[in-house]
Amino acid sequence: MAEDSSFAIDRALRQELEGWRRAGLSHLPMPPRKRSAASPASASAKPATTRTPPSSNSFSRTTSPPASRTTSRPTTAPAASTTHALPVVSEPLPPSPHAAGSRDDREWRLNQLRQRVAACTRCQELASARTQTVFGVGNPEARFLFIGEAPGADEDAQGEPFVGAAGQLLNKIITACGLKREDIYICNILRCRPPGNRKPLPEEAANCREYLDGQIAIIDPDFIVCWGATAAQNLMGTEESIGRLRGRTFQHGRATVFCTYHPSYLLRNPAAKKDVWEDMKLFLKQAGLPVPA
Repeated sequence: MAEDSSFAIDRALRQELEGWRRAGLSHLPMPPRKRSAASPASASAKPATTRTPPSSNSFSRTTSPPASRTTSRPTTAPAASTTHALPVVSEPLPPSPHAAGSRDDREWRLNQLRQRVAACTRCQELASARTQTVFGVGNPEARFLFIGEAPGADEDAQGEPFVGAAGQLLNKIITACGLKREDIYICNILRCRPPGNRKPLPEEAANCREYLDGQIAIIDPDFIVCWGATAAQNLMGTEESIGRLRGRTFQHGRATVFCTYHPSYLLRNPAAKKDVWEDMKLFLKQAGLPVPA
């Protein structure tokens, strides 16, 4: 009888949380619960459910990142958060009419994901203030994925990442590397502009992580470049500064990850351009491309 009662309470609680989620609540501020080893709740608690990993025609997000996602990570672990995110539940993408993994298949799946992003209202403040969402742009079969922080005013107006002053500087860096912007896929941690171009909040990044993971799964890049601390820290789950992360390589899935300063930082601190150039030369060398002098 005790187990049946506990199961009923657990089911009722899950139904209540689902109701809040459907009503638009994405996070529930509350202190972490502490359970003793002898607690009856501990004895009857159900094991956590692991969701199915992305397939060629679908993607999903687990409430905790898989342990195998990053095999080489910074040593500084992020501090425990006191904000508990409610689970984000999404239906898998419908089957693609194209051959799995082909360019048409990737473009089709990216477009399906783009439509979901355009209708997203998980972050009420951002959704109510945006002109449009800023999904991502570039080659769906790109070897290189560039990740920035969040859209600014120009990006919000045009619906494309890195089109303002920082984007123009990024274009110059890409050209100096002997690459073309259209050969790279570019996106951000967030797909909506934060008010006043402020730094993304942790819960906003968490709400948008499903879309970032979906883009990474579809593009399946060989290399990822994180532009700025926000991109690097959110992708890899670290609190290390960008100054400590740059000049090193990390692993995210099968992609090799590099971290460097954001172009907007270079506009304010031109002296850091030489550091970014050293980072890009390391990136080019690892990618097997010619390294300019």
